Amino acid sequence: MGESANAAASSAKEQTMARTRSTRDAILDAAVDRFERLGYHGTTMRDIARGADLTVASIYSHFPSKQQMLQDIMVRVLSDGLALTRSAVLRAGRRPDEQLSALMHAWLLFHTERRAEALVGASEIRSLDPHGRRLIVALRDEQEAMFRDVVMRGVEDGGFATPYPADAVRALIAMGTSVPSWYCPDGELTPEQMAQRYVRLAAATVESGR
Repeated sequence: MGESANAAASSAKEQTMARTRSTRDAILDAAVDRFERLGYHGTTMRDIARGADLTVASIYSHFPSKQQMLQDIMVRVLSDGLALTRSAVLRAGRRPDEQLSALMHAWLLFHTERRAEALVGASEIRSLDPHGRRLIVALRDEQEAMFRDVVMRGVEDGGFATPYPADAVRALIAMGTSVPSWYCPDGELTPEQMAQRYVRLAAATVESGR
């Protein structure tokens, strides 16, 4: 096979993979919408197929079960949240107070801009099978460790005066995860305004002296 034939075959393969990814994304987006509105157990494969404008048979060619969709949604949202917050901390200054501000800012932006996915991720962990639960708990633990590392370093260097760092960490995480249950994109506060407000709340929670 010549170079032109190889290039054509490679291009066709890439196009097929792109269509597959696009279809999978459309299915997951439809699943997020239905899980948010109807709940995981109240959603049928037919509901998801209707939302994605596909047949039920087409859905099964991409996902073996509704459970697999839920796991993929939760892995995607938690992995994206981890990547965003990790990048924010790495770009911040070296002081824990600077890192906490960046971390909380990213955490709140994520939970307002990815509201539906985050809400499903926070509310449907009870619907996961044992394998899925282990996977999601590991990702949640990784996110918690990021908050804990920043807060504990702030306590150790005297910048944070809270006598309850473990409770402070849980409170900071909950600040973000609770937002999707009530935040309205058409409300009076933009995601950026929300993020700035919660940065101040985070500083107060750890009793930052800076």
